[in-house]
Amino acid sequence: MRVCVLTDKPDHPLLAAAASALTEAEHRVMFLNPDAGTGSPSQLVAPGDLADVYLLKAHTPRALALARSLEGLGVRVVNSAAATELCQDRSRIAAVAEGAGLPMPRTRTLDALSEARHGSELPESGYPLMVKSRHSRRADLVARVDGPAGLRDLAAEWSDEPVVLQEFVANSGWDHKLWVIAGEVFAAVRPAPVGAPPDGARPAPLVRDLPQTWTRLALRTGDVFGLDVYGVDLLDREGEPVVVDINAFPGIRGPKGAPEALAALALRLPGPPAYEA
Repeated sequence: MRVCVLTDKPDHPLLAAAASALTEAEHRVMFLNPDAGTGSPSQLVAPGDLADVYLLKAHTPRALALARSLEGLGVRVVNSAAATELCQDRSRIAAVAEGAGLPMPRTRTLDALSEARHGSELPESGYPLMVKSRHSRRADLVARVDGPAGLRDLAAEWSDEPVVLQEFVANSGWDHKLWVIAGEVFAAVRPAPVGAPPDGARPAPLVRDLPQTWTRLALRTGDVFGLDVYGVDLLDREGEPVVVDINAFPGIRGPKGAPEALAALALRLPGPPAYEA
């Protein structure tokens, strides 16, 4: 079987280890950077030389365009271009999650953060709140704001940035990262960047004994968003999980068995259609 990974980072530990496992099993693995060259992304792949499956790790506009072109040729792409694009838009994520009943913070969208410098779009209560770039990308905006003055200051710095204003979630101080590959859940824990108890005391994280309700939530999230490889960031709000971020094909590092799970997914027969925009 021929497997092609769409990425600009072929040396990423997860990808390299999965490629090694596939190669040892006598499958052919290729890496393709969708952002290489200046022509149309569809020209990067000749119709007569297609792989059997493409793993869409890159999330750039050219990567998405190439993925759509491949899907148009009937080739399997994991995750789909539509699901990947959806998970880059925090406003759409919030809307889909709300419609599906997933527990996420209340979210509102501004076309530009500069709108928050004017009275009608500047909340006078409900602080603290989180301000995030609407479009998820490297070095995007994620900041806690504690009052109107802080929001005005942030708006001056990120004036034209499309953003979401999100309800702040007071939490246990731990950010539980759940990564899912074809229904197999891997977990890790990191200190939450904001929202820890005021005294700085954190209870023991749940990663060693993750409640089934948390893993079920992670799996349901994948069903809702049509994802096979994804990450869900959960915060513990008084014992209940709250989804604060969803990422298509994130940079999974560390969990034992993740490369093997990804290799097995690449070889799996296609399942039901993924999310369609």
